[in-house]
Parts: sequence; C-alpha cells; structure tokens
Amino acid sequence: MSPKKIARFTPYFTEEQAGQVRAAFQAAGHLEGDASVSDFIVRATMREVKRLQRKHHQGRVWEPVPAGSLRRGQRTLNEIRQRDTKDS
Repeated sequence: MSPKKIARFTPYFTEEQAGQVRAAFQAAGHLEGDASVSDFIVRATMREVKRLQRKHHQGRVWEPVPAGSLRRGQRTLNEIRQRDTKDS
C-alpha cells in the first residue's frame, strides 16, 4: 500500500491558544501517542470532525471538499468580537 498524500492545512491560533496547545502536547502528547504537535492537532481535529458527523450527518462521512474551495486566512476583528461575545 502506498503512503497517503499529506495535504497542507494551516490553522491560526491566538498566542494564548498556541501556548495552551504547546503545553498540552508537551504535558500529555507522549502519553497519548502523539509524535509531534502536528499529530496532536490532527488527532484532536479528527475527533471533532467525527463528533460533528455524528451530530449533523447521521454519523456518515462527508464528501471531501477540494483544496482551495474554502475561505482562507484569519477571522476579521469583527468576527473575533462576535465569537468572543457568543462564547461568554
């Protein structure tokens, strides 16, 4: 079996979020089997994808979305304010 192609995907974290990601990986990544912070982020992201599939798609896998078809970049300041207000 040939190895799977790795796609490039860059999330953006605030400094506080990034610090917490690094801290969690350093404290527990090796206990969870993560070889790198990238492994840690992928594992956590895929766990969330599976949760959303169960909640919003009857547990079925979604059709893949091609690279380049989603909005790129960070949230605008207004979007960050709205998210922070909603999360409070």
